[in-house]
Amino acid sequence: MAVFTSVTDDDARALLKHYNLGEFVSLRGITAGIENTNFFLATTQGEFVLTLFEVLTHEQLPFYIELMHHLSVRDAQVPQPQTLRDGTRITTVHGKPTAIVQRLNGGYEPAPGVAHCALAGRAMARIHNAAQDFPLSQPNLRGLSWWLETGPKVMPFLDATQANMLSDELRTQSQAAAGDDWQALPVGPAHCDFFRDNVLFDGTFESPQLGGVIDFYFAGCDHWLFDVAVAVNDWCIDRATGALDAPRVEAWLAAYAQLRPFTDAERRAWPTMLRAAALRFWVSRLYDYFIPRQAETLKPHDPRHFERLLTLRRNVAPPPLP
Repeated sequence: MAVFTSVTDDDARALLKHYNLGEFVSLRGITAGIENTNFFLATTQGEFVLTLFEVLTHEQLPFYIELMHHLSVRDAQVPQPQTLRDGTRITTVHGKPTAIVQRLNGGYEPAPGVAHCALAGRAMARIHNAAQDFPLSQPNLRGLSWWLETGPKVMPFLDATQANMLSDELRTQSQAAAGDDWQALPVGPAHCDFFRDNVLFDGTFESPQLGGVIDFYFAGCDHWLFDVAVAVNDWCIDRATGALDAPRVEAWLAAYAQLRPFTDAERRAWPTMLRAAALRFWVSRLYDYFIPRQAETLKPHDPRHFERLLTLRRNVAPPPLP
């Protein structure tokens, strides 16, 4: 993701002395994103991703790293965190918590079709099922409490129409979270950032094969339906307008439901949860856009995309859950 902290080839060579991953070959910064410092790291034993965590702390990281380990040994097609010689999976580089994970094959599909959505929906259900017995717990750090805390910080940058929508949606989501249906929704470890660029595919467009799901560093225990809503709001839309594309929505939801059927409470909560997913990323992109952190290669996303999505989800009923 964005390069906040510089890492030299010599830094990488020194780091590799603490692993059994072979000798250093090359290091290349990854410029996409805005949260962590990521590099592609090649060694004589393979390809990896080196991540320096700019926001998450040493105390928070075990949830993410151990969740990935838990899922990878259950064949959920996620990157395996690499273990240091001392048996741990988290270390430090330039004072930042650091991890090395397996680099999966494939690339992301910028314009996913029905087949991609079905594969991704099934992959998410496998992750949710495999995570049910994960022993660690940590809330989604970008959940409702964060929206309520961050909303007032971005409000001064909004016009009256935008500010009214943000205030009204925060009230709506607070009321929904206190309701009986919300309390009945299945909860567990969730990816919480299941965008199309966090899923890799091999094969052809017509016959894709899942490479795996990456970037679990926004994961947290939340409603699994929230995870589904985040994904559908990205995978199953017309990018220009934000409108849901029914064939892709239906393919995603049907594939997911084959492995984890939806509950009646989830069916009732679905329209409001799609709004929650749009709100989460509108707020975070407003924050990153207007109150950015410094980085060598920082590319904040345009918050207007999720403003359009939230407006649509508030006014247009979505296809129902199966």
